[in-house]
Amino acid sequence: MITSVYIMDQRRNPYAPGAGTPPPELAGRDDIIERAAIALDRVRAGRAARSVVLYGLRGVGKTVLLQRIRLTAESKGFVAVGIEAPEERSLPSMLVPALYATLQKLNRGVAAKNALKKALKALAGFARAARIKYHDVEFNVDFAVQAGAADGLANSGSLEHDLKDLMVCVGAAAAEHGTAVVLFVDELQYIPEDQLAALISALHDASQRQLPVTLIAAGLPQLLGQMGRAKSYAERLFEFVPVGPLEADAARRALCVPAQHEGVEFADDGVNEIIKRTGGYPYFLQEWGKHAWGEAAASPITREDARRATKVALSELDGSFFRVRFDRLAPAEKRYMRAMAELGPGPHRSSDVAEMLGKKVNTVAPVRSRLIAKGMIFSPAHGDAAFTVPLFDGFMKRTMPWN
Repeated sequence: MITSVYIMDQRRNPYAPGAGTPPPELAGRDDIIERAAIALDRVRAGRAARSVVLYGLRGVGKTVLLQRIRLTAESKGFVAVGIEAPEERSLPSMLVPALYATLQKLNRGVAAKNALKKALKALAGFARAARIKYHDVEFNVDFAVQAGAADGLANSGSLEHDLKDLMVCVGAAAAEHGTAVVLFVDELQYIPEDQLAALISALHDASQRQLPVTLIAAGLPQLLGQMGRAKSYAERLFEFVPVGPLEADAARRALCVPAQHEGVEFADDGVNEIIKRTGGYPYFLQEWGKHAWGEAAASPITREDARRATKVALSELDGSFFRVRFDRLAPAEKRYMRAMAELGPGPHRSSDVAEMLGKKVNTVAPVRSRLIAKGMIFSPAHGDAAFTVPLFDGFMKRTMPWN
C-alpha cells in the first residue's frame, strides 16, 4: 500500500503541456522513431526507402515526434531542413530560405564543390521565378547574383519542373558531401494541393535517381486524401504512419514516470481516472498530470486529486487550447461544429449534421469544406465528418448553447 510520504513541491512539477513541447517521458513511440531512422539510413546509403508521413489528430504528439526524429538525424550527420507550413503561404516561400540555409551548411568550412555550386545556382533561379509567380516569396536573393543563376535551371516558371530540378541539384550536393538532406515539414496539410503535387513529383524524381534527399512530414488525417488527389502514386512513394492515442500501458508510463523521478507516486485509481478523462492523448495527459500535481497535497496522487484536476484542466483548455481554434471560425462554421457536438464525439454523417441544422446537405457543404481546409474537421470516410481536436465536442457544448 502506498503511503503519503511526500509533500508536493509545485516548483518540481515535471509535466510539460505545450505546442510541440517534448514530454518528460516519450512513451509508446519507439517503433515510429525506429521506422523513420531506418528509412533515413537507407536513403543515405543509396538504398530504396519511402518518405515518412505521420498523421493523426491534434494532441497526439506528431510535432514532438518530428522534432525527436530530426534531432536524432542531425546527431547522425544528416542535414535537416525544418519547415512548418502555415495557412495561406506558398511552398516556395517556405522552401527558398530553408534550402538556402541548408546549402550554406554544406558549404561551411570548405570550398564549394561543383554539385554545391550548381545547387546554389538552381536555388537562385528557383527563387527568381517563384518571386514572380508567388507574391509571398520575400527572400533576399542577393546571393543569386553572386552564384549566377544558370539559364534553364529551375527557373522555367513551372513549379513542378523547377522543383524537380532543384531537388535533383540539392540531392547531388548532399551526395557530393557524403550526407543526406531531409525535409522535415510540419502541418503538411496546409500546402495547397497543386503545390503538394509538385513536391511529391520532385521527391519521386529524386528517389528514382537514388539521390539522398527525402521527406519526413506530419499532418492531420485529411493529408492522406490530399496527397492521393495530388498524385495517384503517392501511396507507393510514402509510408503513411498513423499516430493515435497511447495504449493504456504507455499512457501510464507517460503519466507516472515523470512523477516517480521526483519521488511522487500515483494511486491506481488516480491513474485510471486521468487515462479515462484524457483518452490517452499525450497532450492531455500532460495537462492532467500538471494539474493533478497541483491539486494534490501529498503523494500519492489520488482519484479525488484527478477529479479536481479535470475541472481545472478543462477550464484552462477552454480558455486557450480550444478557444484559439474556436475564435478562428465564422458564425456558420461555429454552428456546424455545435451541431456535430450535439450528436456526440463522432464521426457523424454529413446528412445528420445538416438535419440538426434544419438544412439540406448541399447548402451546408461549403461550410464543411471550409472547416476541413482550416483543419478543424476531417472526413474519415465518404460523407462523414469528425473533429480533428479530441474533446472538442465537450468544449462546444460548454461554450455554445443549443437551441
